[in-house]
Amino acid sequence: MASLLQTLKKDWSLSASVAGFLAVLIAYAGPLVIFFQAAQAAQVSDAMMASWIWGISIGAVIPGIYLSIKYKTPVVAGWSAPGTALLVTLFPQMSINEAVAAYIVSAVVIFLVGITGSFDRFLRLIPNGIAAGMMAGILFQFGLDLFVATDTMPVIVFSMLACYLFAKRYTPRYTMIWVLACGIVLSVWFGKMNPVDINLTLTIPKLILPEWTWRSVFNLAIPLILVSLSGQFLPGMAILRLSGYEVPAKPIVSAFGIASLAVACTGGITLTLGAITAALCTGKDAHENKEKRYIAGIANSLFYLLGGLFAGSIVAVFSLLPTELIAALAGLALIGAISANISIAMKDDRQRDSALITFLATASGMQFLGLSSVFWGVIIGISAHYILTKKQLLPSFLLIKSG
Repeated sequence: MASLLQTLKKDWSLSASVAGFLAVLIAYAGPLVIFFQAAQAAQVSDAMMASWIWGISIGAVIPGIYLSIKYKTPVVAGWSAPGTALLVTLFPQMSINEAVAAYIVSAVVIFLVGITGSFDRFLRLIPNGIAAGMMAGILFQFGLDLFVATDTMPVIVFSMLACYLFAKRYTPRYTMIWVLACGIVLSVWFGKMNPVDINLTLTIPKLILPEWTWRSVFNLAIPLILVSLSGQFLPGMAILRLSGYEVPAKPIVSAFGIASLAVACTGGITLTLGAITAALCTGKDAHENKEKRYIAGIANSLFYLLGGLFAGSIVAVFSLLPTELIAALAGLALIGAISANISIAMKDDRQRDSALITFLATASGMQFLGLSSVFWGVIIGISAHYILTKKQLLPSFLLIKSG
């Protein structure tokens, strides 16, 4: 234990801590908004809503810290925005007790997928170009939102962009620290911070007993499993692999399955590996040395711990910041990840067309048969790749030989 603490002390950095903080900030500012809508649809009390946030926050802590330390990899937790959005459509016809039962079913299935190694085998079928095209497609909208934010806050957003460029030029390791400080100072200066009453009080989770019904299994559990595996674990593992981390999916998927099961009865929706937020912690902005970026995963978990303990209060703190500031922060923080994934996607001539198709399908936001554009981007991209590169798909007499 003493040697571990010494290692952590030596490897700890302000830039990695800020990366972990930004990942939590963006997670709370994005999918959490949908969570509030679900709570309103379910007509639950503020105390119950705080319990939900406690569940997803505390559930992220142990797997994030344990996996980050064990594999020296920035493992960042998240939860599915599409899965959360599904709750909005199901409440109040579906009870909270039925939803908890669906969370339990989802957690058990995801654990089984992880522990059997099924996800590892699926991941090996995806070429690097396709994975990079998928990640670029996911992150692309965040890059666009940076400039869309100039419609309502041009001075602040353009100032943040200028700060980003100069900081990237002269102090690249602390780029996002300067950008965050710039955004907050200007938002205060121009009176753009949202008025919020903040009272720091510890959150006490509520126990919710599950109610098993086939309706909850088919309407919530199965869709939640599909969007978690295809929309979160798949791109999350892809970005770890593309960032040079060869950690197997088996322990990660299994750990989040167990964590999801542990917090399900507090109302915490199924936990997954972060995808967009992971991109914030795996790039050079977190640390120049790839071996020390795991600190961002630990810091992320510690900020989640604070978020869980003070669920109601911390959410209020996050809601101080204007949405345009959050959008600008996310867009600027992800520029490096977008650039890196586009470069990988376009690098191999043999995969270029299929990678571009993957990128376009993923970025389109298409919804077909209830599955997300991330899932279809991968399926269409892999199909295009094998059609374009595998000659044995056609009978030999149909192949045109050159010369």
